[in-house]
Amino acid sequence: MKKITFQPKGVCSRMMTIEVDDDNRVQNLEVIGGCHGNLQGIAALVKGMTTDEVISRLEGIRCGNKPTSCPDQLAQALKG
Repeated sequence: MKKITFQPKGVCSRMMTIEVDDDNRVQNLEVIGGCHGNLQGIAALVKGMTTDEVISRLEGIRCGNKPTSCPDQLAQALKG
């Protein structure tokens, strides 16, 4: 199991911790800060997805006028 700790930029959330198993599937996502309910929903939806699938679905999503979003930052964390 690999643990990724990521500090998002340009969004309300302050920290993401992602656990990825040996098959490259997301097993857990915890986010500090941000819109709690929405981020709990995202965490539930990405659980069991491959990192490539999460990246392809979430990368490029914007939040209002911001050039990024919490889902986009999650994709960036998984790419890094």
